[in-house]
Amino acid sequence: MSKVFIPQNYRTPLSVYEMQRAIEFIKSNFQMNLSHALNLRRVSAPLFVDENSGLNDNLNGYERPVSFDIPDVGTNAQVVHSLAKWKRLALKRYDFNAGKGLFTDMNAIRRDEEVDNLHSIYVDQWDWEKVITEEDRTENYLKQTVRAIVGAICETADALNVAFPSLKTKLCREVTFVTGQELEDRWPELTSKEREHAIAKECGTVFLMKIGRKQRSGKPHDGRAPDYDDWDLNGDILFWNDVLQSSIEISSMGIRVSPESLDRQLTEAGCDDRRSLPFHKMLLDGQLPLTMGGGIGQSRLCMLMIGTCHIGEVQSSLWDEETKKICQDAGILLL
Repeated sequence: MSKVFIPQNYRTPLSVYEMQRAIEFIKSNFQMNLSHALNLRRVSAPLFVDENSGLNDNLNGYERPVSFDIPDVGTNAQVVHSLAKWKRLALKRYDFNAGKGLFTDMNAIRRDEEVDNLHSIYVDQWDWEKVITEEDRTENYLKQTVRAIVGAICETADALNVAFPSLKTKLCREVTFVTGQELEDRWPELTSKEREHAIAKECGTVFLMKIGRKQRSGKPHDGRAPDYDDWDLNGDILFWNDVLQSSIEISSMGIRVSPESLDRQLTEAGCDDRRSLPFHKMLLDGQLPLTMGGGIGQSRLCMLMIGTCHIGEVQSSLWDEETKKICQDAGILLL
């Protein structure tokens, strides 16, 4: 059964040709704004990694990576879910210093994703990572970085509205910072996702902090792998989406685990078996730089700024027959 929702009287904001122009405008402008805001340099990134390297992101722990053998190399590869771990290793290998970072185009396949207006099995995002110092591993530094990213997003949206006068998307520059526990305390009767919608509708732009650890209810706000973000220093950037009348998560990010927090989180998550993997051994031994980073959804950012109701209007993927019919009947072209 399709999970697609078409808002009443919705019409695609731009023609197909103009849509492609707008997507190109957003991607080229935003990556420039982001690199200037965070002092990042563009690098090339892998589409797949060795399955025994420990570099793939296992997300919530149940998603199956797309795997294939490479006879001439003598190993099995996995298409990446994200580059959360690879980026940290790359910063070491490429000799980045504190205060400098990298960003890259990340393309992934998440075969177990439940597809709807915002979710596709194809994931495209800007992955970024930056070397920081021990003194930077604070909530204040995290908030400062979030404000810089939101500023880059809003600057891009403003420029897009000038380049495409028919678009009128206005985004809130002021960020409200709140923890998952604070939302649970305020709205105990709501689900985690419903709480996100409620706070985003009220505040416009939100950074939802401290995701991964169990809350007082015994459940985490959302799942988060134990081996990249520090659960006390992470979060999601949410914007209110007028078209869908819901929140839209644009970025998951955070200050990365230190050897101490990785040790603690692996045990807490029941993942002690990962300690023997190459990446995890390096991290536990203090051989990797302290970093922070995240992913920023390219298609979702285009959805938000252009005002589309379905992610398939701004990216090419595969959809079930019912979804295709619903969109066709509504005059929506899925790329």
